[in-house]
Order: sequence, then structure tokens, then C-alpha cells
Amino acid sequence: MAMSFDEVTEEAHFEKTSFRVGKKIYATMNEPEKRMTLKLSPFDQDVFCTFDKNVVYAVPNAWGKQGWTHVNLGTVRKEMLKDILTVAYCTVAPKKLAEKYKIDEDI
Repeated sequence: MAMSFDEVTEEAHFEKTSFRVGKKIYATMNEPEKRMTLKLSPFDQDVFCTFDKNVVYAVPNAWGKQGWTHVNLGTVRKEMLKDILTVAYCTVAPKKLAEKYKIDEDI
């Protein structure tokens, strides 16, 4: 799913897999822990984290305050994962690329 957006590359990032657009990471995959970490704006992070703290939650350190957010892949619904990946992609993608995928300006 993370590779479905325009101009995304998959690269190693320490012991994880990263997904990048324009050389910027918008998501990482931690397969052993069945978790993705995504870059969101603080507002978008608040919106998604209100759903269920066992499914979507801020990274518990300074990275979390910058919008980095964990998603539990064992419990997240496919539709929600697609939405949060889209928002993360649009957060870091160049405006020209992001416009194609914008879900809603309020998310």
C-alpha cells in the first residue's frame, strides 16, 4: 500500500524499511513488531490518535511531538491504514504530487 503513491521509493533505514517521496521519509515499516511509523502534522496526528490509542498513537518521545505516529498493523482496519498513509504521503510530498491524493483539507 505504501508503494502505491507516485514517485515513492523503498529503502533500508537502519533495521526497518522506509518509504520515501522526494528523498523524505513518510513511513517506515517494522515487520517484527507489526508496526508502521508515519509522519503526520501535529493536527493530523491528533485526529487519527483519537480513534483508538491501541491502534494509532504518537511515538512516545520528541519524535512524537514532531508528528511521528505509530500504527499497529495487527489491529488497524485496511481503510484506516490507507487513509493515514495518504495523509502521511501528502504531508511530505511536493505539493504537485500531494494534490492528486488529498483526501480532505480538514484531515
